Amino acid sequence: MSIILLLAAAVSACGFSLVAQLDEPAQFPKEFRTWAHVKSVLVGPKSAAFTTEGGIHHIYANEKALEGYKTGKFPDGSDLLETKEADGNTMEASTRRIDVMVKQSELYKTTGGWEYMSFPGGNPADGKLSAERQASCATCHANRKDHDSVYSEFRN
Repeated sequence: MSIILLLAAAVSACGFSLVAQLDEPAQFPKEFRTWAHVKSVLVGPKSAAFTTEGGIHHIYANEKALEGYKTGKFPDGSDLLETKEADGNTMEASTRRIDVMVKQSELYKTTGGWEYMSFPGGNPADGKLSAERQASCATCHANRKDHDSVYSEFRN
């Protein structure tokens, strides 16, 4: 059974199973909104990452990923939304992209066991990333080796 973390990075509640093969298109986890909500983070204008990451990040995890949050060995993913402000309230706007991490140690040894996917605009079409983008994601996530390359922590 795969562990999927949806930035989230994380995977497989509600009968959804993602078993990726290197030559198959990445599958969009349609049921992710039924998974456990881990937390939300607002990346605002004062953040160094705002240009590319600005917005509300909702992090969801399937059952296997929830186990990882308890043990520190697992996956991560997120629904990255743009935000808008109206009358002093910051709200969700259109979906910028949905990023997914799938833990499959045997298939993705060069990226710490993780496959990284990105679905622009939340479009469920193939979200498979090039080897270069996979490496870039893995390099950044390596900063959290202490937490199996997952940035988020389950909120209390």
